[in-house]
Amino acid sequence: MNTASPAAPPPARSSLFANRDFSLLFGGSSVSSFGDQFTLVALPWLVLKLTGNPAALGIVLAVMAFPRAAFMLVGGAIVDRMSPRRVLLGARAANAACIVVLAALVLAGDIRMWMVYLLALGIGLSTAFAYPAGSAILPQLVKLEQLRAANAAFMGVRQLSMIGGPVLAGFVIALGAHHQPSAQALPDARGLGMAFAIDAVSFVFSLVSLAMVRIHGDFHPPEKSTGVFASIATGVRHVWADVPLRAFVIYASFVGVFVGGPIQVGLPVLADTRLDLGAASLGILMTAQGVGMFIGSLLSGYAQRAVRGHLGVMVLCFDSLVGLTLASLTLVHTTYFGAALLFCTGLLGGVVMIAIFTWIQQRVSQQMMGRTMSILMFSFMGLAPLSAAAAGALLKVISLAALFGIAGLTLTAIALGCLASPQMRSIRAMQPEAARA
Repeated sequence: MNTASPAAPPPARSSLFANRDFSLLFGGSSVSSFGDQFTLVALPWLVLKLTGNPAALGIVLAVMAFPRAAFMLVGGAIVDRMSPRRVLLGARAANAACIVVLAALVLAGDIRMWMVYLLALGIGLSTAFAYPAGSAILPQLVKLEQLRAANAAFMGVRQLSMIGGPVLAGFVIALGAHHQPSAQALPDARGLGMAFAIDAVSFVFSLVSLAMVRIHGDFHPPEKSTGVFASIATGVRHVWADVPLRAFVIYASFVGVFVGGPIQVGLPVLADTRLDLGAASLGILMTAQGVGMFIGSLLSGYAQRAVRGHLGVMVLCFDSLVGLTLASLTLVHTTYFGAALLFCTGLLGGVVMIAIFTWIQQRVSQQMMGRTMSILMFSFMGLAPLSAAAAGALLKVISLAALFGIAGLTLTAIALGCLASPQMRSIRAMQPEAARA
């Protein structure tokens, strides 16, 4: 069974797309990822145009975060109790329904903030199940030694979507500004509605491909020997007992707080108040970050070899640089300077994400995959929008420059301080044959 050693990577990579189910999942997810970028640009822009208040944007992100945080662990436990494909299919269908309603309301000119809050709640709840389900599918579709190539493929297409998606979304929204029916109408309403509609259409491809995919869990669901909450407790104990994994989850929560929140609130405010292209500036900033992450995902394998598998040290060093780059956003007054800085953060983040996701997927048994991924995502994605709510409130009393500066320098200090932690330094890249039992 040692046939996939040094000479195997090229065949493993090419054989991924010979796998019908992998190709279906990849194709549907690729189209959906592109559509997602339109909502990622349009939703914060919609809130700022409805209210003109960064704090309202923070509240919307928090409304999405609360159900995501509250149900993320439940979602992970359910994924481990049934087919992750079926869980993901249901979650994406619910998400698509929310986007369709949002698009219709904006195009009809009848959108109100209470509606935005309600739909954000629905989106947050659906993603609480979608994130752990999506992460648990891949190890059931490909061989262990193919996981790095498979993760790189999904990360690559996700970042490719961030290259074209946000900038196109920004220009679609900006074009809508030239078709206002009246001075009292919502600014950019037509463009915003079109952006949400494009995302809604993209969900169709994801739902159809998921309906056609078949994975091991469809035919051999795990035994449900315990209740959902007992299952969650087992997952938490499992992660806590794995010292390097526990250390990374705790560290990831700090990154979510000091990077996720300021970026989610700060970038739309930066584009709206300092830059000259409006929504197009926001799209360019997000595209630059996507380009960086795409290139970083391609370089991840080389970076791991360069650091000789010392993933923990690499993550901390890269995050310390991300913190300095985030702090440098205090100096941004042009779109392209901001884009250059976000390209750098994306490049470093892309290298780290591929390495860490592959390490976890190789380390954790399939029976614990959903719960482990839900705990990891809770620590980062669940906390980041809560941080965004705090960041939006802070912008009432501090400047945008102070927000970026404090967040970035704090992250750098935490990352450098964690270099003294033997638990973080012990995180090493695993060979497939040394992976989970």
